[in-house]
Amino acid sequence: MPAHFLEKLFEHNNWANSKIIQACSALTDEQMDAEPKSPTQGSIRSTLVHLATGQRGYLRLLTLPVEERRAAWSGVPFAELESSASSTGEALLALARDESSLSKLERRQETEGWFVEPWVLMVQIINHATEHREQIKSMLTSLGVTPPSIDGWDFGEFTNAYGPNEK
Repeated sequence: MPAHFLEKLFEHNNWANSKIIQACSALTDEQMDAEPKSPTQGSIRSTLVHLATGQRGYLRLLTLPVEERRAAWSGVPFAELESSASSTGEALLALARDESSLSKLERRQETEGWFVEPWVLMVQIINHATEHREQIKSMLTSLGVTPPSIDGWDFGEFTNAYGPNEK
């Protein structure tokens, strides 16, 4: 059994983000920008950009002093979506792998002045991505597109940690 559960959560997060971005890369512009047929707000495109921008912001919050985070910063351009999600995901995974350094991080001050424990950010990173991937999956289904299977069972199968045979 793996000792680094946090590492596995971030490995899954990166894999699932990649799979949802790959699935959406086959969509037309019309599909990417379609208004959702559900209570979800925003198009697939805007939700993907929000997901990648959020992940970048969380990484900045964990790794940069508040003064540097206050400097001008914009969201992730759509053209850089896949590379940004990959690079920030790998950086977050590196933090998850180095739990001793992560546990030494002090409370982080957000640019709005609130303070947050690093573990809360790690929880939020996973929850934020999961919620938005599920929204995108719902929007894909409403467009008649079969969404990718990206839950924990699927990742377990992908990594051979879950299946019909003994390892």
